[in-house]
Amino acid sequence: MRWLCGLITYAVALQPLHTPSRRLRQLHVTGSEDDLRDEIARRNAAKADAPRVPTTQPEPTDPLGFASLLWERTLQYGSKVADSLADEAPAKPTEDIVVLGSGWGAAALVGALGSNGERVTVVSPRNYFLFTPMLAGAAVGTVEYRSITQPVRSLNKHAAYVEATATAVDTERKVVVCEAVVCEGSQCSIDEFELPYDRVVIAVGATTNTFGVPGVREHCLFLKQIQDADNLRKALGNAFERASLPTLSADERRRALSFCVVGAGPTGVEFCGELRDFLAADAARYYPDLVGEARVTLLEATDQVLGAFDASLRAEALDELRVRRLATDNQDIAGVDVKLGAQVTEVNGTHVLLGEADPVPYGFCVWATGNGAVSVVSETVSALGEGAQAEAQAQARGRLAVDPWLRVLGAPRGEVYALGDCACGAPPLPATAQVAAQQGEYLAGLLRGAGRYDLGASKPCRAGGRRLDELFCETEGDAVVARPFQFLNLGILAYVGDSKALAQVSLGDSTLKDTGRRAFALWRSVYLAKQVSLRNRVLVAGDWVRDRVFGRDITRF
Repeated sequence: MRWLCGLITYAVALQPLHTPSRRLRQLHVTGSEDDLRDEIARRNAAKADAPRVPTTQPEPTDPLGFASLLWERTLQYGSKVADSLADEAPAKPTEDIVVLGSGWGAAALVGALGSNGERVTVVSPRNYFLFTPMLAGAAVGTVEYRSITQPVRSLNKHAAYVEATATAVDTERKVVVCEAVVCEGSQCSIDEFELPYDRVVIAVGATTNTFGVPGVREHCLFLKQIQDADNLRKALGNAFERASLPTLSADERRRALSFCVVGAGPTGVEFCGELRDFLAADAARYYPDLVGEARVTLLEATDQVLGAFDASLRAEALDELRVRRLATDNQDIAGVDVKLGAQVTEVNGTHVLLGEADPVPYGFCVWATGNGAVSVVSETVSALGEGAQAEAQAQARGRLAVDPWLRVLGAPRGEVYALGDCACGAPPLPATAQVAAQQGEYLAGLLRGAGRYDLGASKPCRAGGRRLDELFCETEGDAVVARPFQFLNLGILAYVGDSKALAQVSLGDSTLKDTGRRAFALWRSVYLAKQVSLRNRVLVAGDWVRDRVFGRDITRF
């Protein structure tokens, strides 16, 4: 190797070589495919350069001496290159990394793995990545569903994909138990199988937390998946078409056009903003005799909306939601009736009950509150039993407690990882796409170094060698230690309707706060830039132009 590298180096005119580090199936149930997928869904409700050669020898004056020195230095360069390659190259590709999920964290992780010898398998019931921040817009037709999705298989050509739902992680046998819907003709079944792993990453996200309120799952709509947005779009169309029937009484018509949203976080607020845009721009055009009767009510159990924002921005959001709007045909669109401190006690078929307060009638009700654990997370927490995981549950609250390197507490160290909404570190981080994406990129860097780092040590480390990335690792004595994950808060954005938004952007030690149309421009710019592919950027931009020129498509199929 030393002589070969020497010859190669000599052939390229003895320029100093730089070698950069490499980057990151027996339960048989007969029924329809949709029914089987719904059944599975119900169960789930419960991430250097080579040193330069010193030149300490005197330069020879004779040609023979110069040639000798030239060859000697060539061998030195070649030796350095060979040592570097041996130091940087991944271990023999024997590691099977199984990634559960296809959300923000999983997408960032998978996009950086599999090119250095790791065998990566993605397990998810959906074969696409979803840009979740734009679900509110998709629910009213501002953007189309396929514009905010990207096939999982396009994220990394080296990774395999299995369309299935992970139901359990057996840390003793090192297998993931999965269920897949298999169809032949009109007959479908649930197929169970196991996937072995060397390392598993749990990035399954979260489900909507109903907090045990009666009637929520039976009567409310949610906004977590594409199917939820589709259900909401259909419900919105159904409400206006039902209200158009001449057989309805005035009270029935008003109830049909009463839209209730529970939860004043970013999801709830942005949906209210998008819904009001639909009422003012499209419903006013197609249902001019009905749009004036439409009412939007936002219920929040706490005393504020958008709790993560600064107080001044929260006040601005509240004012913008409550203000009356002028529709395209000069009709008056009522502002959002924001009820703070409104604790929902029950949801029946017609009203949302608020304890001693007056019940709120609804045509449809959107439940946009906190996050709950999916079944595989709950099963894993239970399976880990007593110990570090159980002790951390007071803070984790059903999520998987992880250490600073995203390793699941209580599991064999270095074999089980968790990130995104299903994971909880110390201190807990907000359940946002920004956090999950950064965790995915960080873990990719750690797992890429599986052949170099001892991931089972108290601190992932490697003996000797040089640091590969100043931001990723540090030197402790004779060892190189991976730095713990650190979240870099780049800011938060929220759309409030009428082409206005809130922006709270971190700039070092200072924070930029803005509202209105400038913040809206920033909101759209960031959302466009954060799309995972050029295809998505073109489609989303096209949807915005189509919406502006032709309005939203309210056709129902």
